Amino acid sequence: MKRQVLVFLSILCLRSALSQVSYSIPEEMAKGSLVGNIAQDLGLNVKRLLAGKARIHTGDNAEYIQLNREKGLLVIKEKIDREALCAQTTPCALHFQIALENPIEIFPVTVEITDINDNAPMFEQDERRFEISESAIVGSKFILGNALDSDIGLNGLQSFTLKPNDNFILKLHSQSDGGKKVEMILQKPLDREKQEFASLLLIAVDGGDPQRSGTMQIHITVLDANDNAPVFTQNVYKASVKEDSVRGTLITKVSASDADKGSNGEISYTMVKRGISKLFHVTEDGSLILYGPIDYEKAKKYEIDIEAVDRGGLSDSSKVVVDVGDINDNNPIINIISSSNTISEDSRVSTVVAVMSVNDPDSEENGNVHCTIDRNIPFSLTSSASNFYSIVTESDLNRERSSEYNITVTCSDEGVPSLSSSVTLTLKISDVNDNAPVFERSSYEAYIVENNTPGLSIFTVKATDPDWNQNARVSYLLEDSFVNGVPVSSYVAVSADSGVIHAVRSFDYEQIKDFQFLIKAQDGGSPPLSSNVTVKIQIQDQNDNPPQVLYPVQTGGSVVAEMVPRSADVGYLVTKVVAVDVDSGQNAWLSYKLQKATDRALFEVGLQNGEIRTIRQVNDKDTVKQRLAVIVEDNGQPSRSATVIVNVAVADSFPEVMSEFTDLIHDKEYNDNLTFYLVLALAVVSFLFITCVVVIISVKIYRWRQSRVLYHSNLPVIPYYPPRYSDTLGTGTLQHVYNYEVCRTTDSRKSDCKFGRAGSQNVLIMDPSSTGTMQRIQSEKSILDEPDSPIEVRL
Repeated sequence: MKRQVLVFLSILCLRSALSQVSYSIPEEMAKGSLVGNIAQDLGLNVKRLLAGKARIHTGDNAEYIQLNREKGLLVIKEKIDREALCAQTTPCALHFQIALENPIEIFPVTVEITDINDNAPMFEQDERRFEISESAIVGSKFILGNALDSDIGLNGLQSFTLKPNDNFILKLHSQSDGGKKVEMILQKPLDREKQEFASLLLIAVDGGDPQRSGTMQIHITVLDANDNAPVFTQNVYKASVKEDSVRGTLITKVSASDADKGSNGEISYTMVKRGISKLFHVTEDGSLILYGPIDYEKAKKYEIDIEAVDRGGLSDSSKVVVDVGDINDNNPIINIISSSNTISEDSRVSTVVAVMSVNDPDSEENGNVHCTIDRNIPFSLTSSASNFYSIVTESDLNRERSSEYNITVTCSDEGVPSLSSSVTLTLKISDVNDNAPVFERSSYEAYIVENNTPGLSIFTVKATDPDWNQNARVSYLLEDSFVNGVPVSSYVAVSADSGVIHAVRSFDYEQIKDFQFLIKAQDGGSPPLSSNVTVKIQIQDQNDNPPQVLYPVQTGGSVVAEMVPRSADVGYLVTKVVAVDVDSGQNAWLSYKLQKATDRALFEVGLQNGEIRTIRQVNDKDTVKQRLAVIVEDNGQPSRSATVIVNVAVADSFPEVMSEFTDLIHDKEYNDNLTFYLVLALAVVSFLFITCVVVIISVKIYRWRQSRVLYHSNLPVIPYYPPRYSDTLGTGTLQHVYNYEVCRTTDSRKSDCKFGRAGSQNVLIMDPSSTGTMQRIQSEKSILDEPDSPIEVRL
């Protein structure tokens, strides 16, 4: 039989976001046959199908159509049998969706399967036997049953033919389910004596091209007279039964009567359609009971033909229409058409995450479905088309707040009790660099002890970034700045990975006590985000500087002596040792101790103030020349110290002091090269003569001015000079200023001193070299000329 294939296309443009394409194809097409050019019909590029990973979604249904993405064609995947797929349901169609990704798009497609005449009519029985009384009246009806043709429309059952038809004619009855019931009607009385047995052939013919047919053999046995046939009380019986009814449930009861008596009046009931005998059963008394499970979703109504037959072979028929009542016995079916596993946290609101379809095969309220989504999540459920739902973002996403969501969609019907189904989607939130590093503190302060080793670790700064992966990788940088005009990078360095701050150099507390700088924490995002923090470094002092003595000044060539009169009382202030320590704190706390002394019983040193005082009355037995060694110690650990030599002259007259200290100087120099000193002495005498003349003239001009000797120190501190000690009570120190003349030869052991009026200082300076003294006086002339100078010296 030649098969002609008609393919037509219709595209329906809906106002919704979805475009629907419909095709129509005949059944039984060969595998690989073309259904349609879906890319062209949808207005899509083949590249879009490939990039969007186009695929067919059929839900739980078998897949008969496949998509050729490379060509954009729909082709037959499996041969389609319309009768197996849809039975008698019309129209018969396949419904599926074309799903695309990036972006997500859904296109519904309907493929209608048209019928071809591939099935011949078939009777439920190959033969049928009747016993008919010869007394059967004209017009008696005999149910021959029905022929079944799986095809529909013109290809279905169309007509019946009975051969031979001498005594009987056929009558067709169309049924509401599309079937045809055939009856054989007696049109000429039978005569058993002429023909006891008769064989007829019933032919069922469809309207296809080519035409197909089926046959059933009818065997008739003629009986003796039974002139009354059974008659049903109703032509049609109506009943209903719930689909969850148990086996054996009584549906209804039919009844027929026969005017005959005896065996000719006994009636039996049978079902004409044998195909439903697995579901229903009629008893001998006419009770129709449920014999097997029924399902509303498969069949909503059954029409059952029941025949009443008496013992004489006469019969009547009636129809029982059974309506199946639906119950809520099906959960909604949720099919995920397309979904995303990951979404960026900077996605816009209303971004589609997933698309799903929901179906419930129940009817009315039992099939009405409503879907809901979890609360307290930034997603919502929207209905994009009939039975289609989309999960979209409802608000901004934040991976740092939640990096993953389990989205549960629950669909419930309106049945009582309600049935529901749920599906859970796992959605991960991908990170974007939207958080800058944050330091643990608003500022840092660290301490380091001076004289540190370069490269020493000082402190560690720490910053955290709530982002993920590379966006959370923090690097530390030292911001450019200057400390005392020097780049901060010459002081410290920071480790880019760990944030450890290292000292680049060794610090000196006496040069710098503290400094501050900025550290920048920068993440690895693109573009990177950063934040700054202030770090202050405090240098801690070490006891690395010994005390330095400011007074008395220790000169290399001259002898400095403090004079104490022999009339001095106990506690007489001889002088004061003044020292400083450039360290700080307890490292600069100084204490004074008498280390050595010519006479320890005569002097003591104040522990805190460095004052040298007498501890007993000075007497005539005490030697003129007293040498004290004072040690100055700081309070550091370990302690550092300095020693100063203090010469004290115990005498009431200046010549006595000069004589004693001159001996000291001469004894020290006597063993030197005599020739060298003779030449030197001659030069000195000449120089002293000229100097004395200049000094005498200067003193006479500035006699009214008082001067003090100013001792200079090379230390970077303000010198401290002891206070003047007046003798207003007559018990003080030596008179402040003495004017004297010295006459001396190079080999003389003694000198004559001529004392003048008193001045304001008790310090006596003697230089072993007259020439050196004169030079010193000339160099300091500008200082000696200033007011309040403590001493004037005349030679």
